[in-house]
Amino acid sequence: MSQFKRIKAGIVGGTGYTGVELLRLLAQHPGVELAAITSRKEAGTPVASMFPSLRGRVALAFSESHRAELTGCDVVFFATPNGVAMGEAGALLDAGVKVVDLSADFRLKDVDEWERWYKVRHAARERIAEAVYGLCELNREAIRGARLVANPGCYPTAVQLGFLPLVESRAVDLDHLIADAKSGLSGAGRKTETHLLFAEASDNFAAYGIAGHRHWPEIRQGLAQAAGREVGLVFAPHLAPMIRGIHATLYARVTREADFQALFEKRYAQEPFVDVMPAGSLPDTRSVRAANVCRIAVHRPGETARGGDTLLVLAVIDNLVKGAAGQAVQNMNIMFGLPETLGLEQVPVVP
Repeated sequence: MSQFKRIKAGIVGGTGYTGVELLRLLAQHPGVELAAITSRKEAGTPVASMFPSLRGRVALAFSESHRAELTGCDVVFFATPNGVAMGEAGALLDAGVKVVDLSADFRLKDVDEWERWYKVRHAARERIAEAVYGLCELNREAIRGARLVANPGCYPTAVQLGFLPLVESRAVDLDHLIADAKSGLSGAGRKTETHLLFAEASDNFAAYGIAGHRHWPEIRQGLAQAAGREVGLVFAPHLAPMIRGIHATLYARVTREADFQALFEKRYAQEPFVDVMPAGSLPDTRSVRAANVCRIAVHRPGETARGGDTLLVLAVIDNLVKGAAGQAVQNMNIMFGLPETLGLEQVPVVP
């Protein structure tokens, strides 16, 4: 790594699932020096005491955010609940620190809509215009020059990557897109809630957020950017009895015939973290576990029968990696002019 200046990185909120995933990835990144990891509750606790998997890899202890040397970092990641980054990112940006926010604070460009969904007043409305939405496969050039990146949500990553080639080509009905998505329990965060307990979530499968989910406007915003117009989207999220992974089954009605397998292969040919699988494939979440990759398969069921005008796309990601921490590191690499794949070439874990 002598050809690269090591990036000093800080993490605000290092005890949640996305925070420890960031620690795992950054501890292996040859171009990064971990400089600060904050946690108000665990300040003073060695990171390796809480997460023994990081013994010998991370020597830091958690610190309180106001005492951490965050302003001395080159980049700071916010792996915090919604509402934290919008109150703290401004001071870091003013100090010349780049920020990657893994929460939803800067994802929506319409601040009024953000406030409707998140039920609080936005504390940094003046920063919204500057924030770049960090879906690398859509906004790579804007990310290169960004100081503030809004890292996409996990569902939005899988759904947008699955739909992007179709909405860009306008070969499907953009007013009636359907996303039926399932997430593992870690998507809800590292917290104690009854419905997330093993006895409640195991051997069970349930929809939630059908009346309205906060990721719905985020997905629509990204797809509208790609399509150059507003899109109609039905989004149905489900909780699956697994720890990691998102499986999105996407439906679109064909309005213009095309070789859709070739369309996807061409769109993602140069994307290091999107794998368009051979026709007829059925990607599963285990095939991406612990890796920064989205695997996609395109199907055209019922071609010679009723329903043959429906295209079905399957997209799978690890919600904590490509859906959160891995994509955040991918954004950092782009922001600092590093090879985009640096520190992110881990092979998925099986079984």
